[in-house]
Amino acid sequence: MTMTADEKIARAAEKIVVRGEVIGMPARAYKDRIFRMIFKEKKELLELYNAMNGTEYTKEEDLTVTTLENALYIGMKNDVSFVLYDKLTLYEHQSTQNPNMPLRDLFYVANVYSNLTRDDNLYSSTRVKIPEPRFVVFYNGTEEMEERQVFRLSDLYETRSDDPNLELKVTELNINPGHNEELMEKCRTLREYMILVDRIRRYSQETPFAEAVERAVDECIREGILEEFLRKNRSEVISVSIFEYDEERHLQQEREEAWAKGREAGRELGREEGRELGEKRINMLHDYLIKGNRIEDLRRSIVDVEYQEQLMEEYGIE
Repeated sequence: MTMTADEKIARAAEKIVVRGEVIGMPARAYKDRIFRMIFKEKKELLELYNAMNGTEYTKEEDLTVTTLENALYIGMKNDVSFVLYDKLTLYEHQSTQNPNMPLRDLFYVANVYSNLTRDDNLYSSTRVKIPEPRFVVFYNGTEEMEERQVFRLSDLYETRSDDPNLELKVTELNINPGHNEELMEKCRTLREYMILVDRIRRYSQETPFAEAVERAVDECIREGILEEFLRKNRSEVISVSIFEYDEERHLQQEREEAWAKGREAGRELGREEGRELGEKRINMLHDYLIKGNRIEDLRRSIVDVEYQEQLMEEYGIE
């Protein structure tokens, strides 16, 4: 049976060797990422929420966190001390730019609203209150990207009106070093996460990737960067990092292979179209020569391509 790309990655990542030690791939790492490992904790997530919204909330118990397929959904309980209790936030982390995020978030938020209102009567004459959504993507890929950009659902419409009936906006923030520094100063955990990522990238230019990850993790622990999280999750962070790297490399290889196949298919199509066009032109020339009883010209054109082109020009065959 043919395996999917994800299944190949999962199987290849079942055993990872670091300095001769076999580290089993955590089952949930297949769908998890270090970013989500960090920010699924309410303390860190509340810190990020405050940094994003200029608030100073401290009650972790007032956060409802639900992990969706690739995102963190944050709902705030109805508490008199929280004036923003009615905000629904979807945070996602991406290492590649994806203009389809508005469509993906539309599916996410539809599921969330469905769950939130499952006990409400949507056919009632009374309005059903729902939290206002906010969609944010934190980007830390290697491609150049501006500080902030907004993707809109309407950008995906085949034809777009000036005032579309359905709109959804996703804000993407570049969290690589040197970008959105005010946010990074406000959220220490986010800043330290990027310090870890940046060191892994830099060290991987000098040493094998597994060693680069170990070096970066151990340095961060010694320097108090994500220290508590890394001490608690050291082996898992190392294995997930390697998995992410292998996955990215695998997907890149698949993209390159697909491009190569596409180019070859394009060339073959071009050759086929060229043959068809060439045959059509030659058949037209032969018809003209036969009708004009230019048999000698016909014979010569079969073996002399330059003469063939000369005759085509003479007859105006393009």
